[in-house]
Amino acid sequence: MNKLLLLCCCSLLFACTKKSPASSAYIQPPIVTGPVRTWLALGDSYTIGQAVDPAERFPALASGMLKQNGINIGTPDYIATTGWTSISLSNAITAANPAKHDVVSLLIGVNDQYQTHDTTGYRQRFSVLLSKAIQLANGKSENVFVLSIPDYSVTPFASGRDTARIRLEIDWFNDINKTMAAFFNCPYLDITSSTREAKNDLSLLAYDGLHPSGKEYRRWAEKLTPMMLPVLK
Repeated sequence: MNKLLLLCCCSLLFACTKKSPASSAYIQPPIVTGPVRTWLALGDSYTIGQAVDPAERFPALASGMLKQNGINIGTPDYIATTGWTSISLSNAITAANPAKHDVVSLLIGVNDQYQTHDTTGYRQRFSVLLSKAIQLANGKSENVFVLSIPDYSVTPFASGRDTARIRLEIDWFNDINKTMAAFFNCPYLDITSSTREAKNDLSLLAYDGLHPSGKEYRRWAEKLTPMMLPVLK
């Protein structure tokens, strides 16, 4: 009887101390090798991430996703400031004289619509900006990623304004940057339809009631990452 009791106790002790497969599992992080890739993000408040933490900017989020896919990419460089028009951005690029980068993103135009409503001038200025962006991407148009202008007509900021007119003009300006991106053979990402969902989902907006939240920027990054992967591998 004593031997049987001792055997049962030993069996119980072994069962309690044995590690389960789940507790000893180890997830191998993605292997990141090769030269460090560089990203130059050009734009305005939507690129610099007005009203969100720098880690929630769409270039920062997309860079993290690229790393998860094995791309050795550094922290994005920014030439972007809230309130900039295409003229402001063009002047800033000239002043900064940035080095060439592996990829360049370009999102500009909402302040052209808001301040000037000048589609003809925007077409000319955006063409020049896109040419500069291609030069900064080592002359590779396929490495320049153009994003459409978000539609702020659905935000609390636009309450009391002619939201139908804003939406229409945003569409006009986006027709221009989309056409120019196609002309220069640059990849184009339409995020405008996504931003319009903020009309019924305020979690897609930052605390200022105008700019996208980190949640919305993450949706842009999730779409942009697979577009960038082929040119960075």
